[in-house]
Amino acid sequence: MPGGRLTQQERQQIALGLADDLAYAEIARRLDRPTSTITREVMRNGGPGAYRPDLAQRATERRAQQRRRTAPRDTGPRPQEHGRDPETVREYEETFTTLFMQSGLPRMASGVLTCLYTSDAGSLTAGDLADRLQVSPASISKAITLLENLGLVIREREPGRRERYSADSDAWYQSVVAAARSNAEMAETARRGVHVLGRGTPAAARLENMARFLDFVGESIARAAEQARDILASQPARD
Repeated sequence: MPGGRLTQQERQQIALGLADDLAYAEIARRLDRPTSTITREVMRNGGPGAYRPDLAQRATERRAQQRRRTAPRDTGPRPQEHGRDPETVREYEETFTTLFMQSGLPRMASGVLTCLYTSDAGSLTAGDLADRLQVSPASISKAITLLENLGLVIREREPGRRERYSADSDAWYQSVVAAARSNAEMAETARRGVHVLGRGTPAAARLENMARFLDFVGESIARAAEQARDILASQPARD
């Protein structure tokens, strides 16, 4: 399987695949590339609806030039603890970041969240994050503000003025509960449609089935989230 950066010809093939509404996995198979490579490439360059191969090529070249200008001469891969392979860790972090981007987060916020989840320390300062992501403190501050507003990170003040940030361990529970609540609201709206359109009509039957499905799934998700939080809170994490 080929490695290295994507070529301009490969980016053109990606654009053609997106135009044909191909899945990332199919585009990756045709290019003999990992699916994660294609996903990252598209998401970091505008998403499937705005991807342009020429713009993506120029953006990649610009990022490479910026790294060469700003990176110290003796800078190599970031040191890793516990015998981890730096390149494997970098690829994993890119994949994790891409998944957060697919959920709707901007790239910088996604990168910050990835750093917080993959850090052994469990919390990082703005300086730590800027160093890991090679960006300005202002970029970190903006991303942290967004993540904090979304309830995804927790801000802790240390003695003095320095602050540390950590990923909110309860965020996924809250996200699941919010999804269950959204399902319940959708089910209730569908059920009102049964009365509006007339019970016994094809449209009403369709909406009734929709409401029953969403009720069942939503209740199951909410119940599972409660059980999982109770169980995990009572059991220490294992190595």
